[in-house]
Amino acid sequence: MTDDFEFYAVDPAASPDERHAIRQLLTRCGLDYEEHIQVFVACRHEGRLVACAGLESNIVKCCAIEPDLRGGSLSLTLLSEVVHLAYERGHSHLFLYTRPENVSFFQGCGFYPLAEVPGYVTLMENTPVGIRSYCDRLRTKRIAGAKIGAIVINANPFTLGHQYLVRLAAAQCDWLHLFVVSEDVSFVSYRDRYALVEQGVQGIERLTLHHGSQYMVSRATFPDYFFKEKGVVGDCCTAIDLLLFRRYIAPALGITHRFVGTEPFCETTRKYNADMKYWLQTADAAAPAVTVIEEARTRAGGTPISASEVRRLLRSRDVDRIRALVPSATFELLQDKYMPKIVPFVPDLAGAAGEPDAVPRRAVAAGV
Repeated sequence: MTDDFEFYAVDPAASPDERHAIRQLLTRCGLDYEEHIQVFVACRHEGRLVACAGLESNIVKCCAIEPDLRGGSLSLTLLSEVVHLAYERGHSHLFLYTRPENVSFFQGCGFYPLAEVPGYVTLMENTPVGIRSYCDRLRTKRIAGAKIGAIVINANPFTLGHQYLVRLAAAQCDWLHLFVVSEDVSFVSYRDRYALVEQGVQGIERLTLHHGSQYMVSRATFPDYFFKEKGVVGDCCTAIDLLLFRRYIAPALGITHRFVGTEPFCETTRKYNADMKYWLQTADAAAPAVTVIEEARTRAGGTPISASEVRRLLRSRDVDRIRALVPSATFELLQDKYMPKIVPFVPDLAGAAGEPDAVPRRAVAAGV
């Protein structure tokens, strides 16, 4: 069937006519166009665009086929083409979003369900052992206790507010697991963010510091946390991120409580905190509940300490006010490495997963 079908790659940023045609096809298929897709596989039949599949890093999304051509080999060929393109671009571990009614088809193509919001969306990956292997590695760091806490932070950058939340949570728990979001799309690089957190929590007892993963607060599980210009994140993505945490990550480490800071500034984080209470404490009968503890942020001069405020002050080069909001290691790094890079209108990409600045739409183990 596919002999008469032409498949080709499209860079949507460089091909406005193709982008317009893809947008129209997605609309006809009841899908939204995703602005952050880097490349599409498109398919034309007799000059008409009839199918497309998008790729954002290692995430397959925006798969659409004209209704009159569904049910044949075109679907399988389209997916094979986008998977091949992903491999060419260096991505072997893939995630895919689809409607629940399409899960059986994608299972036949080598994808496996991770989490589903019934009736709305399912997240899948192209390996049967991906999240299982990740959780096996987490179990090697499991510590027994009646109250095991978790915090997930982006630390963009690490502030005295983050430090306060970590100390407060550690004092309440038999053990605390602290995750640093590893998605490297924030103003401060992941390498620097992790190093600043590592220095900032030295001396805090009963704590394990973890690198983040693609299974929490990442572009795969919570894209709109990092790209807030799309507006308030949808409930489905929040749910996926939190369900992954509740069903896989929390049981692997025996986590019973998740700590988050109150969020007076960021609408995305505030919404995420509210969704966290629903999806971790009540909604999911498939895994034990995780109690959400929302702590008031520490303040400086009456104003809650926020990583987004630190970034704002960086743009205005307000050195004295920055110094009052961050540990000395953070201040020195910002002054030496990041302040010289500041130019007007730097995008304010991400705050912190469960940190005092921002929280992903789907997963952030803590709100600092």
